[in-house]
This record gives sequence, structure tokens and C-alpha cells, in this order.
Amino acid sequence: MKKTYIYSLASLLVVASLISCKTKSAKSDKTGLAYNKKEYGGFQVNNKFKRGPGPGLVEIEGGVFVMSGSAINVPGQELSDYNHKRETTVSSFYMDETEVSNTNWLEYLNWIRTNYPTDYEYYYNELPDTLVWRRPLSYNEPYVDNYLRHPAYQDYPVVGVTWEQADRYCTWRTDRVNELLLRDKGYMTAFKDINGTNKTGATAAATTARPTEPFNTDIYLNGQYDDKGKRAMKDLNPANTANAGAGKGGATRNVRLEDGILKQPYRLPTEAEWEYAALGLIGNTEYENIRENKIYPWNGLGLSSAKKRTRGLILANFKRSKGDYMGVGGSLNDKGGLTVPVRSYMPNDFGLYNMAGNVNEWVADVYRSKTFEAADAFNPYRGNFYQDKKMADAATGRIEKDKHNLPVMTPAVTARKQTWAEKQTAAAAVVTVDSLGKTTNTYADQRGYRDPANELYGETTLINDKSRVYKGGSWDDQAIWLNPATRRFMQQDEATADLGFRCAMTMLGASEIRSTGKPQFRPKQQRAFKSR
Repeated sequence: MKKTYIYSLASLLVVASLISCKTKSAKSDKTGLAYNKKEYGGFQVNNKFKRGPGPGLVEIEGGVFVMSGSAINVPGQELSDYNHKRETTVSSFYMDETEVSNTNWLEYLNWIRTNYPTDYEYYYNELPDTLVWRRPLSYNEPYVDNYLRHPAYQDYPVVGVTWEQADRYCTWRTDRVNELLLRDKGYMTAFKDINGTNKTGATAAATTARPTEPFNTDIYLNGQYDDKGKRAMKDLNPANTANAGAGKGGATRNVRLEDGILKQPYRLPTEAEWEYAALGLIGNTEYENIRENKIYPWNGLGLSSAKKRTRGLILANFKRSKGDYMGVGGSLNDKGGLTVPVRSYMPNDFGLYNMAGNVNEWVADVYRSKTFEAADAFNPYRGNFYQDKKMADAATGRIEKDKHNLPVMTPAVTARKQTWAEKQTAAAAVVTVDSLGKTTNTYADQRGYRDPANELYGETTLINDKSRVYKGGSWDDQAIWLNPATRRFMQQDEATADLGFRCAMTMLGASEIRSTGKPQFRPKQQRAFKSR
């Protein structure tokens, strides 16, 4: 059951001021030098930072839960084979309210066609495999042709997408969100000025040449994307030679990570994050006491609504029996024979739709049956493959780019910060990756860490380092798989008609999202520094 709090604006402002962990002073409490002043060296500090989710995301306040605590036995399969009950803590994060839809994916394809009109391979590689609908003894050909593109399915979850495609979509989405943020706020040239439209959307002369390379967040942060808009950040560093010849406004610079303006990367959620978010136990929690555990993302033991107005309605899109996909005509139980729109049924207590049923969802983890016996209790995850951005010039720090203006990534060469001399010679290091994704650099590849049977994976089993976990159950699954603890795996380059995904984003700063009405310590005010 959700709790609603109502407080005055004054109380909200008071609490917000108390929970801030940032300095509100305009001076350093260690040196006395003023921030954001050219005469004091131009060190810039954003003391008005406010965090928030990117488009499409909702806040998930983390905490402790029992991983696989909702698990029930799958017939013919030992419970320990697919999960291991363990107390686990998940950091606060953001997660997509819905699964990624067909329209969302077509937007991705349209961007590729617009920016790389002759790169047919790029476009083809990102096309979902619509042939996943074909089955030898089933007539599904209309879905092969129509499911992805026809407006009748525009709000339905995209399927036929591999883990690798989903991962690349996350990278693309990060860049589009950050580019929009920078252009709309004037830190970069506005879209209307480079695309030649006026305020009403009518065609007008472009005032700025169209960029020759698509925007990439990492390339931009590294200073290799020169596009400064009308409200570009001021460079207050007096050592910058550009300041000498700048006008009244002074020289400008790119937005930096320290400014707190850009969003964190979109990514696939970890398995622990996905299961925690799906359960939504926050709605059953009061003063650290969980009143009622869950088997599904909703309360109760049943699969249908117990509320008076919706009594008997099925709460998710799944297969009730081997042959019952949607019920009897005139009284359809879950309203869908295959998938249904991404905003169907009631959201869970975090506000997430279809965390059970509709489509299974890819998560970030590499699959091992015993992962959670060995994984850390804080943010558990298997799949770390540490990478560095390849340097085009180690002395200046310029990043090497590929043909799509993305950083070229290489396996990490060390577990610690390199010395300057090591950094200059690191580019000469050769690291090879085999067909199964294994690298000669044991530090970079942590997918088999604490895995005693790792040498057998890919040789005596179907499990290898490209086996990825998926969760949630689907329109083609029976109710047993709707339990958030269940887990299955598939190769990261394969796809099916019942598997989609949603994105997540790391939340930075304090774990507590809303402190309103909760006890708080009152930090002492920082003393003003007086020079003598």
C-alpha cells in the first residue's frame, strides 16, 4: 500500500536545505580562496546542483532486500539452480517506467538513416530480427511484416533485439539525451539554428553549419567537440590565453562533468537492480518493517485483481495454460494474445509497468547458476569487463574515435593509476580477445571471477561469457516465470519474440530520495572565513 504525504512548501524547503551535502559557501573552507572568481584562479564550483532522472526514468530508492526471497520452486528444477537466497543491498538508481517500445526503436533507426544515409551495414545491424515470429507450425507471418513498423503496434515492446543491440541503444540514448539538454539550454548551438527552422517550425535559413560528426558525450567531455552556444559556460581561468582576447562576456568552454549538467549513461539494469525494482517492497515497508512479502510485483498470492471495481481482471500478460494465451472471446482475461502496450495493467509501487509478463527483459549480468553465492553483497553483479578509452595522443589525452564518432575502447591494462611514463607506453600494449570474448588481460575480464568451474564454461556446457540473464516472464510464459526471482539465460547475440528490455541509470549522491517528514541531523553552518 502506497503512503501519501502532504507538507507545506516551507517545510519542504527547510528539509531540502538540511539534507544537502554540498558546500553552500562561495569560498573554500580550507584555503579561503573564493570560488567562481577569475581573480582567485577561476576555480568553478556548482553549488546549486539538483539531480534528477533522465527522460523516461523513475526514481528507485535502494536498500536491503533478500535476493530471491520471493522465489518459489520451479517443477523439475532445484531452487538453488536458478537463484540463491541472500541478503543484498542495492544502491538507489533510476529505471525506465516502461519497456522500450517499437516507436522508441524506430526513432533509433531513423537517426541512423539520417546521420549515416549510406552506411547500410550500420542500419542493418540495428534492425530487430522480425523473423523471430516465425514458427514452423504457426501462422505468424503478419507479425513478421507488421509488428515493428505498423502504427497498430507502435506502443508495444520491441522484440527480436539482442543483448548487444540493447546495449548499443543505451549508448545512443545517452548521447541524444545529453545533446538535447546542451542544445536546449544554450550550452551548444540550438537545434533550430542547425536544422533551419524558426519558432513555429517553418523552414528557415540555418544560422549555423550542420555538425559534421554526431554528438558523443565522452568525446564532448574530452574537449574534442567544439560547439558553443549562446549561453555557453564561461571560462574563468585567467591562464587561458583565450581570455585575453575575449569580449565583455569572456571566453567560453565546454560543459564539464564537474558542472553536474550532463546525465549519467543509460545502461541495462543489473540483475539485482531489476529484481529489487520488480518486487517494489517499498509500498509494504514502514519503519524498516516489511508488512507483507510478495511473490509477484503486486500484493497477494493470486494473479487477478481483488479490488471491487476490477475484481477478477488478470494483473499481467502471460499464458494461463499451455493453450490459453488470452482467454475466451467476449471476456478476454489479459486483453492480449501476444504482447500488449507498454503502459498496460497497473504499475507496481515504484511506478514501473509490466515488471511481470508482456516480455522478458534483458539485464546486464553474465549468467552463472551460482553467481549470488560468490558475488558481493553490495550491488552484486557479474559481467565486469573493464575498458579504457584508447588514446590517439597520450601526451594531450585525445581519444581515438571510430567511424561513428564513438570512443575506441580497449581492455584495461592495469588495476591502478598508471605513472606518467606507463601511460605514455600503454598504447603499445597488445591485448587480444578471442571468439568467446576472453582476453589475455586477466585484470580486464572479471566475468569468471570466483567461478571455480569457469574453465569448463563454453566447452562442456552451453554457458559461456556471452550468456546473459533475462527475467520477468512474458506473454508466452506461464505464471511461474512472473516471479521476480526467476532467471534464465541466452546468448547475447540471439533474440526471440518474447524478449525485450528497459534501461536504467546510476543515481549519484545521497541514497535517500525523499527526506520529507523523516528525522534528520542538523549539520552546523559553515563558519565564514576571515582573512587576517
